[in-house]
Amino acid sequence: MPHSASRYLAEGPRVGIRHFTYEDGAEFTARVRESKDLHHPWLFPPATPEAYTAYAGRLIEDPTKAGFLICEKERGAALAGFININNIVQGGFQCGALGYGAFAHAAGRGLMREGLDLVVGYAFGPMRLHRLEINVQPGNAASIALARACGFRLEGFSPKMIHIDGEWRDHERWAITAELRTSG
Repeated sequence: MPHSASRYLAEGPRVGIRHFTYEDGAEFTARVRESKDLHHPWLFPPATPEAYTAYAGRLIEDPTKAGFLICEKERGAALAGFININNIVQGGFQCGALGYGAFAHAAGRGLMREGLDLVVGYAFGPMRLHRLEINVQPGNAASIALARACGFRLEGFSPKMIHIDGEWRDHERWAITAELRTSG
């Protein structure tokens, strides 16, 4: 039987990661609508086809962004969540800022942890980044636990850092470097 290339950029035992496509809009927005209570008040991913097209377009076409879908392999590649690397800076910095969200059916099952590990490995491997940062609202215990579980370290606190849901929100700054990942 001939070997066929994986549909994923990287894969673990339960999930694979792949880039966003425009064709993912219907499933992505359905999962967002199902997950509204999980996401609020932390994030507001696109819930309509038009909003998804604009959102995915930025991730697909902008070289300072990379979007990854976390696909659950046992459920026919159902979307379990998403992880985006934003504000990618090349040159001497080689850094990006992560944003992510699980979908309700996948929350609390370890799928995002596996997916985040894959994205970090991909970022430090083929993307040749050196540092990744996560900015988390202090009350978002699940997101902080995910960052910690994946080897990110707390580096500081930024008051009124990001405008979310009509207000400037405080954030904790978490980061990992390629060296920290290999030593940890």
